[in-house]
Amino acid sequence: MAHVFVTGASGFIGSRLVWELIQRGHTVHALTRRRNLEPPPGFLPEDRPDFSHPNIRLEFGDITDPQSLHSGMAGCSHVYHLAGYAKNWARNIQPYFQNNVIGMSNVCKVATELRVERIVWTSTMLTFGPTARGQIGDETIVRTAKCFTEYERSKAAAEGDAAAFLEDGLPLVTINPARVFGPGHLNEGNSISILIDMYDRGHLPFLLGGGCNVGNWVFVDDVVQGLILAMERGRVGEKYLLGGENASLKQFLQIVDQISGKRHRQITVRRPGAILYAWLLKQRARWFGIYPKITPDWVRLFLVDWAYSSTKAQRDLGYTITPLKEALQKTYDWLLRIRSKK
Repeated sequence: MAHVFVTGASGFIGSRLVWELIQRGHTVHALTRRRNLEPPPGFLPEDRPDFSHPNIRLEFGDITDPQSLHSGMAGCSHVYHLAGYAKNWARNIQPYFQNNVIGMSNVCKVATELRVERIVWTSTMLTFGPTARGQIGDETIVRTAKCFTEYERSKAAAEGDAAAFLEDGLPLVTINPARVFGPGHLNEGNSISILIDMYDRGHLPFLLGGGCNVGNWVFVDDVVQGLILAMERGRVGEKYLLGGENASLKQFLQIVDQISGKRHRQITVRRPGAILYAWLLKQRARWFGIYPKITPDWVRLFLVDWAYSSTKAQRDLGYTITPLKEALQKTYDWLLRIRSKK
């Protein structure tokens, strides 16, 4: 039974982590910038916690504000740092580096000052880089490709800073999740579930590059369990890749077809057309402030393979993977329930 500080507590992964921690009897100091934390219709408690629960202490603040971090982290022995900026576009690079680099540094500095027992930080699988066709990567892979997006660059820079904090004795464990999906927020942080929903409705039949590029898909509940296991069993200074099964987008959507019992259209979009379309969306965003669904950098990212193994986490932490079809079934059933409540 511990007092635990969680940044990004109202986010997609963070809210489910908070719920799991309070079920285990912990008191959670939940850092959030949002004031309205009421769940939308159709959500069950396990989708998002009741933030009025007596074991939750809401801490309104920001990781870019060290004072709010001091206030929220005081009295906590363990820290989960999940907050960051993961959107696919910003007018400039400042939000990425202000949140993902400086924000992470602030959390580590305050954790050092308050002498917390352990901090588990959420980075991303993307920092390891894309994999060659037919190759399965892991935590030992040495990245040779340049970063595609500002999000990757900022997370890679933050991992460099984390190494310096480790040298100074900070008890830090890093987890690197793959493409996360599942019940929870239907926002950009859970873009894969939005993709499933739109595809099932017939609104997104397009397959970038024919959908042949491989990704690693992980169920959100697996990531939550992996975070807790990393806190309990992870070795300080280590990185743990939390992923699921490797599959191409075409294979992924074929499973959705099997689960739904529907046959959906699939239209191949070639690289030049996708890049041009994304470029036009980005230009529109610059000129008129209309947020783009995708940018050229993210198109390039999805046109390479990201096949990875979670063997290290399975071996060292006891991490387990929900089979992809089972995870998609749970997500699809949840999406149907959400639709029925709207």
